[in-house]
Amino acid sequence: MKKLAMHFWKSEDGVTALEYGLIAGLIAVVIAATVSGLGTKLNEVFFYISSQIGTVP
Repeated sequence: MKKLAMHFWKSEDGVTALEYGLIAGLIAVVIAATVSGLGTKLNEVFFYISSQIGTVP
């Protein structure tokens, strides 16, 4: 039993999986923030283009 406990204590497999999970979560947050900001800017560009097209005689 002591041998099994020591093996579990020294094992780093779970730690690695947790680190990968945290990195994936951080990447997802960055992507969501970027897409949100980009969507707002893109909407402004399309609104400007449509307003300029609407004023052409």
